[in-house]
Amino acid sequence: MKALRFHEYGSPDTLRYEEVDRPEPAEGQVRIRVAATSFNSVDGTIRAGAMQGPIPVDLPQVPGLDVAGVVDALGDGADRFAVGDRVIGFLPFAPDGASAEYVVAAVDGLTPAPTSIPLADAAALPLVSLTAWQALFEHAGLRAGQRILVNGAGGAVGGYAVQLAAAAGAHVIATAGPSSRARVTAAGAHEIVDHTATDLLDAVTEPVDVLLNLAAIDPDRLTALAALVGDGGVVVNTTVWMPAPADAARGVRGVDMYVRSDAAQLAELATRVDRGELTVDVAERVSLTGVIDVHARAARGQISGKIVVVVDDTVG
Repeated sequence: MKALRFHEYGSPDTLRYEEVDRPEPAEGQVRIRVAATSFNSVDGTIRAGAMQGPIPVDLPQVPGLDVAGVVDALGDGADRFAVGDRVIGFLPFAPDGASAEYVVAAVDGLTPAPTSIPLADAAALPLVSLTAWQALFEHAGLRAGQRILVNGAGGAVGGYAVQLAAAAGAHVIATAGPSSRARVTAAGAHEIVDHTATDLLDAVTEPVDVLLNLAAIDPDRLTALAALVGDGGVVVNTTVWMPAPADAARGVRGVDMYVRSDAAQLAELATRVDRGELTVDVAERVSLTGVIDVHARAARGQISGKIVVVVDDTVG
């Protein structure tokens, strides 16, 4: 089968499109014929070698943490699904990912794909929507009537965070530049601050209950933004290279968030898609060979929105 791999850490040029052995499912696994995966910023960080401590991988490595496809073969004890089932999942960091024609995955990390959107587009859902869900409801404990500031709402996680927070009855303040303002507005933000023209510290005049930081900002800047959180509030931070600031004197918690696979949560998110309550926003679709250019663009800070990597447009 064909796959995209890197044999050493380094620049996007380390990625190679090559022939590899088709994997066989082990006990509790299924093999998936891949319709699509997606690009996540952590893919580039892992490839560059910047995550060798927290996320060690075996080289050569196939990237691609999201998968959408059709079950092709079953391992022993993997009878939760049948051959031909359409599934999605957030794959573990260490094993080979879904930038390949086939991938194996544990059944307990998979859930039926939403039926109301193309199967390939469903690859845009798992990692980023789970990040948003866990940040809002597990870590922040967001409730109706609370005020939340989503810093970095124009990105892929931000779009889901705004939708989910608004649906939960929270008042959503979101940062967005000119290129993402319309998308963030459509997601349901009640207030939008143009971070390219206005300082958040001046724009947000009332305390918020939750600060969700999704942006790659300076640690001192994040500490300054944490002052916008009212007493008893929480700062949830997804940028793993710096700690979330806390203020014990005011009862403000700081949470450093690491997303995990959760099939039950992903099933709920897929159901919301099919009910029309959650929009899967795909900014761009590229081929498997086009991922190398995507990695290069990401390294230059030129990615906006979610990119789906279509591996086989005949699947599903």
